[in-house]
Parts: sequence; C-alpha cells; structure tokens
Amino acid sequence: MPLESNARIVKELARRGYNAEREAVTLLASAPDSATALEAAVDRAPDDALRITAAHVRAAVGSDDAVDPETTTDSDSGTATDSDPHPDDDSGTRTSESPDTAPNTARSPVETEGSGGAARVSSTAEVPDPAAPDVGGDNRSAVGDGETGGDRDPDRRELEVGNDMTGRSTGTGEYADFVRTFRDRYERLSKVLRGRVNHRPAEAIADMPGGSDAAMIGLVNDVRSTKSGHWLVELEDTTGTFPALVMKDKGLADVVDEILMDECVAVEGTLADDSGILFADSLHFPDVPRTHRTGGADRHVQAALISDVHVGSDEFMADAWHRFTDWLHTPEAEPVEYLLLAGDMVEGVGVYPDQDEELEIVDIYDQYEAFAEHLKEVPADTEIVMIPGNHDAVRLAEPQPGFNDEIREILDVHDAQIVSNPATVSVEGVEVLMYHGVSLDEVIAELPEEKASYDEPHKAMYQLLKKRHVAPQFGGHTRVAPEERDYLVIEDVPDVFHTGHVHKLGWGKYHNVLAVNSGCWQAQTDFQKSVNIDPDAGYAPILDLDTLEMTVRKFS
Repeated sequence: MPLESNARIVKELARRGYNAEREAVTLLASAPDSATALEAAVDRAPDDALRITAAHVRAAVGSDDAVDPETTTDSDSGTATDSDPHPDDDSGTRTSESPDTAPNTARSPVETEGSGGAARVSSTAEVPDPAAPDVGGDNRSAVGDGETGGDRDPDRRELEVGNDMTGRSTGTGEYADFVRTFRDRYERLSKVLRGRVNHRPAEAIADMPGGSDAAMIGLVNDVRSTKSGHWLVELEDTTGTFPALVMKDKGLADVVDEILMDECVAVEGTLADDSGILFADSLHFPDVPRTHRTGGADRHVQAALISDVHVGSDEFMADAWHRFTDWLHTPEAEPVEYLLLAGDMVEGVGVYPDQDEELEIVDIYDQYEAFAEHLKEVPADTEIVMIPGNHDAVRLAEPQPGFNDEIREILDVHDAQIVSNPATVSVEGVEVLMYHGVSLDEVIAELPEEKASYDEPHKAMYQLLKKRHVAPQFGGHTRVAPEERDYLVIEDVPDVFHTGHVHKLGWGKYHNVLAVNSGCWQAQTDFQKSVNIDPDAGYAPILDLDTLEMTVRKFS
C-alpha cells in the first residue's frame, strides 16, 4: 500500500477510525516505508486512543527511522515545514492535546441548528462519543445525494479571475476622473434597463408636450419627501437632470424605500401639463433576471468561503482556525479543493479608535507573516484566491487593488492568487463575485430593517444584486476611487455572491443567485461591544460547486 501523500495517510488512518496530529502525518510520510510505519503506529497506539500522535509514531518506528520534520520536505507542498505548525505564543494558539481529550475531527460532525435556512450547519468542534452512532453520515449526506468523489485531481481544476483592476489604476483624483467613472456606470447599467423601458434622454423629455408618456433612465441625484407625503426623485443622465414625482397612493413606497443616492434606476410615467415634472407610474432597478440560470462543475468538488480572519488581533480565534485547517486534511474534506477568502486577512493598524490596545501583533508586516504561517496549515494543493478588505494594507477607496509586492512576497503560500476587491472568479463553471462588503454598512444604515440588517446580512446583499452595483452610494462611509472604468458594477450576473466585513453569518438565494456572508474568525472586540456587534465567528461555509448547495461548518 504506497502512501505517497499526507492526504492518503490521513485517509487511511480515518479508515481505521483514527484522527492524527499533523506532525504524526508528516513523520509517517517521511518514513522509508510509510505503509509499514502506519501499521506499526496503529498497533502501538492505546486501545482507547482516538488520535495518532507524533509520540505514537516515534515509539513505533524509532526516531532513527523517521525524518525530523524540522528538516524534512512536506510531501504535499515540497517546501520546508516547521516541527510545530501551531507554535505556542502569547496569542493563545493551540497547545498539545492528549489522545483522550483531542477532538476527533475525522469523524462526521454533530449537526447543530443553523440560522440561514438554505444550508445545514454542522459542528466539528465537539468531541463525538466513540460509542455513539455516527449521526452526521458521510460527507455527501450533508449536501445531497451522490458519492464522495475520488482523490483531488489538480488537472481537472479550472479557475479564472476577471474584473481584477490590480495594476490598472488610472485615477488621479481629479474632477474629470469622477465624471468618467460615473459616466461609465451610467452607460453600462442603462444598457440593462433599456430593454425594459422606452427611454429618452433628459433634454428630450424636457421638450416633449405635456401629458405625454415618458420614461427616463438616470443616476439618482436626489431623493426627498414633500409636505404632502409624496417623494421627489431627481434623475441625471449624460444630457441633464429631470425630476420625477412618486405619489404616495401609487403603491411605490416599498420601492422608494430602497432607493440609494447615485444608483441607476428607470422611471416610467406621464409628464405634467407644463412638462416640468414626470409623474411616476413605475420604478425599475437593473436587477438580476428571475430566469438566471446558474453554472455548475461537472464533478463533485467544493469550495470553502471564508473572510475576516483578523490575524494580529487579541481576539483572533487561533484554536478555531486550527480545527478548520485540521479538518481540511481529513477524508471528509477531500472534495474541498478551493479556498475563497473575502478580505481582512489581518487586523491592521489604526483602523478604528484605540485599536492598538487590542493588538497582539502591532506591526502590520508581522501580522501578514503570522497570517502566512496560518495559511500554510491549509492543504498544499488547495487553490486559494484572496481579495483585500478595509483592515488590509491597501487603499481604503474601492475598488481596492491587490497587495503590493512586499506583502505578496510574504503571502506567497500555495501559489495563492491575490486579486482586487471586488473580483469575479470562475471556478469550474461557477461564477463567484467576491466583494469584501464595506458598502453593506451603508445599505443597512439607509434601508428599512426588514430589508437590510446585520442579523441578516444576505438581505443587504440582495439589494446590491438588485442595484447591480456593489457600492452604489458615493460620498458616505464607502470611499470610491475614480477610474476609467467603474469596477464596482455587477455587469455579469454571478452564480454566487460572497462577502464578509460585517462579521455576521448569513446566506440565501435571490433570483437563483446564492448570497453568502461568511462571518469571521475573530471573537468580539471591545470596539465591537461599544457598537453592539455580536460576531458569528469560527464558521466555514462549504459550497458544492456541482449543485450550489451549501453546508456551514462550525469550528468554534
């Protein structure tokens, strides 16, 4: 039985009912005869052990027969590895656990209640009773029918990144740059709306006779209520501005409630007798077609969607992260071949008041060094794509380019692809829009609670899909950088919309688009307490790329 990879060793140990320490797996892979060493380690382990440790391996094969992991080459990655992938430090990283008390992450997780409704939430943090029946079932039982699939096959992978503006920034901050950005926004979004209304430019509408039917597409220049309880919406296109009056008895109050400044909308109605105003009969957003048809992989393969790791914070949940990466090495996680990380890899410096008092690592480059070490725990053949967030060392204005060369060199782990925020990623036929999510704060602040809230962040994401723009409102909390092209427009409808930022877990489908906010890996900070944010930490949504069904796994 050749055991040429760490994954195969883990799989073979799991078949015998054992989990294993990472160092134990490395020692077995480095042994002259891995199969014999594995059999000896299993025989040497106590009868009540659930976990094969490095001590079991050394005792079974002798220290002379096993290569010291400090000087060996990891069989999966081909790079030198440290003897302890989870070194103890002041941040509260994991310490060694005895075989009797360590969580048996190789077993199927115990099901727990979830909050999303579109996926099952499972916990891998609990210790299953070895005598109890396996209530989790095999891996596919969590996500639908079918088989668990074969070994990871890099040759079958397909991953392409689009809309990446890294290295393409042209804006200088001049007034003309902003005009160019908003003109591009208008042109691209108005094309979506022109098939729905008989659009005329603002200057042409002003010349039409009173009482005419008219329709206009424009960016929202102003929204205000009148003394009579109606709403006045001023639209702007490339020819000028024109006002539309939305009467309170037209049944459009719910639509007006959703309007944000600077977004592109269409208004249909009838001109007043003096042609000075358009009485609105209907309002239209660019929106996602209800008939949107999603793509899918032609094999059973999965992607882990995570965000907001916040390495460097006092509250970074190192133990939960280690449980997650340990699980990725188990047979149950074998289909997880992609990791999509939606920003805030580190805690950053000076992001909010008195942040320095909550930092475990105070230097931003040291934070990225620490994050890179944690990223090394992910299986070496995993395809990784990451975008920056507002805590990362890039400009705050969106779109945010990928990191500079110095940070890219630090994060050169497993050939990770570092792209801009936002970016589109095509993963084996599934189109994923990745956006960190700063504008969600603005959407939640501006819209009624039933349409956008921190407790249900996916509903705020629905609004961005409806507006076909990830950050429609300019001049508020969301900073926008002027570019020749508005990279924040959702021109092509995604199959999956993945965000983070708000540290809340939420998911659901909007017109067949799966919206996922993936929570965080940081426990509640003092600052979050002061603004009443209770984070959902230690969760990893696992997406089936063949069916677009999802399992949310809890590691905290």
